[in-house]
Amino acid sequence: MTQLFPPVANTLARAALLGAALLLLGGMGLLVTIPFTPHVTRQDVVVEQPVQFSHAHHVGGLGLDCRYCHTGVEQSRFAGLPPTHTCMTCHSQLWTNAAILAPVRESLARDEPLRWVRVHRLPDYVYFDHSIHVAKGVGCSTCHGAVQRMQQVRQVAPLTMGWCLDCHRDPAPNLRPREAIYDMGWTPPADQRARGEALIRAYMIRTEHLTDCSRCHR
Repeated sequence: MTQLFPPVANTLARAALLGAALLLLGGMGLLVTIPFTPHVTRQDVVVEQPVQFSHAHHVGGLGLDCRYCHTGVEQSRFAGLPPTHTCMTCHSQLWTNAAILAPVRESLARDEPLRWVRVHRLPDYVYFDHSIHVAKGVGCSTCHGAVQRMQQVRQVAPLTMGWCLDCHRDPAPNLRPREAIYDMGWTPPADQRARGEALIRAYMIRTEHLTDCSRCHR
């Protein structure tokens, strides 16, 4: 009987099947990991703003309180972005001719708001409320990091569902007294577990419902 395939054909067939299996597994692994990469989460990505506002200077150097610019953080879902008039409260007197502030002066002259680019963005199907987190003892730096040391604000947390759920399942490590909410240099004390558990009771946080789907998806 005439042999149709050379002896090496079996080896090549096995190698092809193995290669196809590895390619399939690699593709599946890539699909699983991509949602957690900075390309999707935007973690540590610096965005270009109309004015290169330095939190390191204004917060770390001058000591401005978060609420001076983000006026809605205690009353609404959105912390808010400062209007041009907030900037000009100081800069109508200080650094009035600085080139870096030209967009601010132009915004005021044209009566058109500055188009700030959002750094922390959540999907449309996620409901997040700044005011409730602040009211229940979650400080700014817990989610936003040490902005007092950032020349340009970037997203330091992944803001993934798993990251949020870690805190909702066990909020005690992240809770602080109200007077420390806006303290950007706050660090948890050695007995944070005990203090956090006490704050759960003081803030009347119902932990048994923190992981209900309707908390974040409405």
